[in-house]
Amino acid sequence: MPRLVRATWSPDPADVAGLPRRHRQPCTYDAHVPDPLVGREVLLPADVAADVSDAERAVQHLNTGELPFRGYEAVARLLLRAEAVASSRIEGLEIGGRRLARADAARRDDGSSPDAGAAEVLGNIDAMRAAVDDVARRPRIGVEGIRDIHHALLHGTRDAAWAGRVRTTQNWIGGGSYNPCQAEFVPPPPGEVAALLEDLADYLESDLHPPLVQAALAHAQFETIHPFPDGNGRTGRALIHVVLTRRGLSPRHVPPISLVLATRGRDYVAGLTSYRDPDAPRGVADWIATFAAATTEACGRVAELTDGLAALRERWREAVGAVRAGSTVELLLDEVLAQLPVLTVAHLVRATGRSDQAVNEAVERLHRAGVLQQTSTGRRNRTFEVAGLVDLLTGFERSLASPAGDTAVAPPVRAVPVRPRPPR
Repeated sequence: MPRLVRATWSPDPADVAGLPRRHRQPCTYDAHVPDPLVGREVLLPADVAADVSDAERAVQHLNTGELPFRGYEAVARLLLRAEAVASSRIEGLEIGGRRLARADAARRDDGSSPDAGAAEVLGNIDAMRAAVDDVARRPRIGVEGIRDIHHALLHGTRDAAWAGRVRTTQNWIGGGSYNPCQAEFVPPPPGEVAALLEDLADYLESDLHPPLVQAALAHAQFETIHPFPDGNGRTGRALIHVVLTRRGLSPRHVPPISLVLATRGRDYVAGLTSYRDPDAPRGVADWIATFAAATTEACGRVAELTDGLAALRERWREAVGAVRAGSTVELLLDEVLAQLPVLTVAHLVRATGRSDQAVNEAVERLHRAGVLQQTSTGRRNRTFEVAGLVDLLTGFERSLASPAGDTAVAPPVRAVPVRPRPPR
């Protein structure tokens, strides 16, 4: 049974001088200590069990390779960008796709980027992917694995001082910044965190529950424990990826579940509140239903995006005209361009393994057809943008932030890149 621990908040004497007088007095608050997960029985009503089944089928379909676009790996990476920064203090969602793609292209040339803001976001993407891939492959995750995810995500950021460090003080969510007494939610006291993390790590090794249920419970439990001083949101999102990858449900692509949950913030908070409430008649089931619905919606949105990419590829094909089977032009159109929104000839040589001459000839033809648009000046070290791709991806990212899936119908409810420019 979850329990509340009544505690008294007393400000640090060293900080009293900086507090308003009314916040200098001790006050009381209740910290929430959740039940352990290991061995927890979860009985789902028939409707929720059906929702879970539908969501798992949607994730499996997303990973079968049957989607109508072969360049989906690039889509997965760009979706991971938004997942990686959605809950961070990095203003990554406001760094547009075009700016990010150009910084990524510059980084591929010499490993650096003159755009510090975009470089920080790119580093966060790489950290999340590396953390998920590394931890998901381990024989056992353990508490160390959870700490390693957190360390990877915060290392090199302005929050690096907290990387991998489990909190030793009380934190809280919402309310005032001075104390937890008016907070919306107070996680467990620091003395409870170690045992709860051990239990969570042990639960991650089990297969008692279906993969989607396990991901939902692990995420909710992690967010309830809130074990780190900062960066819990990023780590909790990464944990969803780890569970679904490790259990084999999404070996290739995890849909942007947390972005849908962020858009439907009221449902997300209500679901977590139900999960934590011992008196809620369907508490855990309501949370799992919310998570399953977000998963199904995320899969559907990605399928719409791949349809858009397939249509864009057909426009490229029409612009270019007939191409020889097996040619470098065909290879670029079908498998490479969607992975490199901004590119150079050198990038394409490395990506295709074709000769400089073959790639140069293909680039010239694609440039003449308007499929590649030169963004640099001169004839040497030219940089190109793939026509329509950045705008398509930006539009999709904006749609994920709209409750209606269309910003023309319902505006974004969270920070997103600026609206893409009209097509030329």
